[in-house]
Amino acid sequence: MKKICITGAGGFIGSHLTEMLVKKGFYVVAFDRYNTNNHYGWLENSKYKKDINFQLGDIRDYDYVEKVLGQVDFCIHLAALIGIPYSYISPAAYIKTNIEGSYNILQASLKKKLKKVIIVSTSEIYGSAQYIPIDEAHPISCQSPYSATKLAADQLALSYYKSFGLPVKVARPFNTYGPRQSLRAIIPTLLSQFINKDKIVKVGSVDTVRDFTYVEDTCEGIFSIFKSSSLYGEVTNIGSNNSISIKDLINCIKIIFNVQNIKIKTDQQRVRPQKSEVIKLQCNNKKLIKATQWKAKTSLKNGLEKTSKWLEKNINYFKKDIYNI
Repeated sequence: MKKICITGAGGFIGSHLTEMLVKKGFYVVAFDRYNTNNHYGWLENSKYKKDINFQLGDIRDYDYVEKVLGQVDFCIHLAALIGIPYSYISPAAYIKTNIEGSYNILQASLKKKLKKVIIVSTSEIYGSAQYIPIDEAHPISCQSPYSATKLAADQLALSYYKSFGLPVKVARPFNTYGPRQSLRAIIPTLLSQFINKDKIVKVGSVDTVRDFTYVEDTCEGIFSIFKSSSLYGEVTNIGSNNSISIKDLINCIKIIFNVQNIKIKTDQQRVRPQKSEVIKLQCNNKKLIKATQWKAKTSLKNGLEKTSKWLEKNINYFKKDIYNI
């Protein structure tokens, strides 16, 4: 049985990927942040819980990372601080987790001679699109401390491939959405307000444009990169090659909920500093498709409906007032 470690396994994408790999027959070591309640995040109530080897520790602790990676043949590294607003407040926390944590994974993987390592990146490192769609050769323009630390992790990973021959690949997803995502993300935030039948929907900029991919499709994209016989020492985008403005996204949600008398209000707490706002992202996914035959299976409409149904059943997991950082 193939043994694989997923870091950040209890999180949004990590929990879906962990369950997917268990279903595919992998022995999964789920590495997530240590907590006094011994809680496994979104995997706490998973029907696959008994099939998962949970390891709670700190990605910033090299000794523990090395110990965990000594149990496996492969690693997919998702553990990171991801909230862009908090990166304005505490850049140092992002440096320690996103850069030092990635170093720990790379160095321990090298020492333990792992057969394959996937570093999960972010489309935020491209900044506002200079051309559309964005391919892997697009210029880099980090507009937040978060994106800068993710880029540093990417480049460190590629340097380990070139310098030491570590079999590493970088997967770069565009905006992922779906069940279990924090209400700080735009789609669950909008859906939750519609579910709560709010008359005024609070949002940041309605003019920004994003390429949204349903979480199961993103996970399949990561797995496709993992199982490919190529793509070592390279970056590969994951996205739908479609984009939509937040204003049009709200209109789509209105149709799903069959409501029209909703007012949109700009929430200043959600507006990024002007030079830090990424205006438009749209993925060029030709490289991924050519290398793996992957394609997104879930339309935005179907993905929104699935996410909405899940959120309605699980809304009590979230605080209604999530607008503060």
